[in-house]
Amino acid sequence: MTVNVDLPVVGRTAPGASRAEVIAHIAEGARLIRMKDLANVVNAGQGHIGGEFSIIDVLATLYLHEANITADNLDDPDRDRVILSKGHAANALYTTFAAAGLLEAAELDTFVQPGSRLNGHPARTKVPGVEANTGPLGHGLPIAVGDALAAKIDGSPRRVFVLTGDGELQEGSNWEALMAAAQFKLDNLIVVADRNHLQQGATTEDTNDLSPLDGKARAFGAHVVDVDAHDHGALLDAFGAAPVEPGRPTFIVAHSHKGHPISFMSDSVPWHHKLPDEAQTARALTELEALK
Repeated sequence: MTVNVDLPVVGRTAPGASRAEVIAHIAEGARLIRMKDLANVVNAGQGHIGGEFSIIDVLATLYLHEANITADNLDDPDRDRVILSKGHAANALYTTFAAAGLLEAAELDTFVQPGSRLNGHPARTKVPGVEANTGPLGHGLPIAVGDALAAKIDGSPRRVFVLTGDGELQEGSNWEALMAAAQFKLDNLIVVADRNHLQQGATTEDTNDLSPLDGKARAFGAHVVDVDAHDHGALLDAFGAAPVEPGRPTFIVAHSHKGHPISFMSDSVPWHHKLPDEAQTARALTELEALK
């Protein structure tokens, strides 16, 4: 089965746009990104669609509005950084890149094909705009801490956003990194935890319970913000306010739903990397079309 979905360049929000216009722009971008993400997974015969769909609203808000990242400033040392720590959701990152104009949309059709730059996990030496090679869980946040510390040393105004899965926060390297971020007063670091409560094979609570995640992050020295990961207005407010507290990293607990907003995928463990069949693909596309 081959699914043909065109993805236009959505681009960044227009200067001077009203808040309502910005939110509508991001929402439409996220809808288009999900449609192409779905097509990529089906055509490639592999992917992690559930976890990709849970973070697309975050990625769309960052790349289509909030983060200071454009196709023209990828070599600017003062640009913002966005590190996708949950690297298995690379398809969502590539598709967002295309929507933002950082990657040619036609290249998305090569996702995980032999010789393609678009690997199942992102590689910074292959795709401009990818800030770190990620995939082994627990690596993205430590890298982000180093980047944020370098920015402080350089006197750079850049902010460093890092998007982690909640399952990977079971790795101790993240907590060592967050402790270091507090020690070095890295208020230019914004951690976004994709809190969908699911990981491969089970819930996070059944695997290694993270609760209370907000309390743990606060105990390690972060300023904690809770936000609905699918509310574009709430995401704009959370990102726009960072750094919230001088001298402290910001830790955003982004409450999300794996597979959102597809009715039969949402909050379902098997959709960590399950592939939709033809009927499910058609149904998902219909549900996404209805959001227009």
